[in-house]
Amino acid sequence: MNDPGLLPQATSVLAVCAHPDDESFGLGALLDAFHRAGAATAVLCFTAGEDSTLGGLGSAELRTTRQQELAAAARELAVGTVILRDHADGHLDDVPIDALARDVRSVGADVGADVLLVFDEGGITGHPDHCRATAAARRAGAEAGVPVLAWALPDRVARTLEDELGVPFVGRPDEDLAAAVVVDRTAQMRAIACHCTQVTGNPVVDRRLALQGDREHVRWLGPDRPDGGSRAGAATAARP
Repeated sequence: MNDPGLLPQATSVLAVCAHPDDESFGLGALLDAFHRAGAATAVLCFTAGEDSTLGGLGSAELRTTRQQELAAAARELAVGTVILRDHADGHLDDVPIDALARDVRSVGADVGADVLLVFDEGGITGHPDHCRATAAARRAGAEAGVPVLAWALPDRVARTLEDELGVPFVGRPDEDLAAAVVVDRTAQMRAIACHCTQVTGNPVVDRRLALQGDREHVRWLGPDRPDGGSRAGAATAARP
């Protein structure tokens, strides 16, 4: 694993995710770091998360509420473009991968993305929608020649969360991680607070962030890195 404090270089980053809150709970600190390093940021979210068991709302009301939460969180993260699709929550596997990848390529071209940002393979928690969103971004990246950067958890963090909370997580050994990026979680925490329906009664996020501290770990999923190599990508110190 490379030295901590290194952020891959990018001028425009498109985060591809499955549900509102993924951009904040998972990718928020990295999106903020890219923004503070001078990159434009955008989010493509495939579902409205209307089937969440949290929040105590019916699907129709939850769809509208989570759309509003996503917009508010994106403002906190200074995300310039937010696109929310209306695929059925929990059923991204029913959408042809070619269609999802085509959508990623189109949005990526519109925002001039030179990096796609996703959840790691295995979706961090194993959620099928997370896995499908990552698979679509990988397909799009391979077809468009755009590198795919994954937010990943070290094995030690994943194991601790499973042991303490009984929630499944997919971790990676240190040798599979490209870099440990030093992050400031201030904007991320504000964005997380915007997702009121998903924060209440959900101790997992707080515990995960406590275990991670001021580090986010990343790995490259695409065959090529921005500087032409095949593993850890070009990097620059994140701005404070």
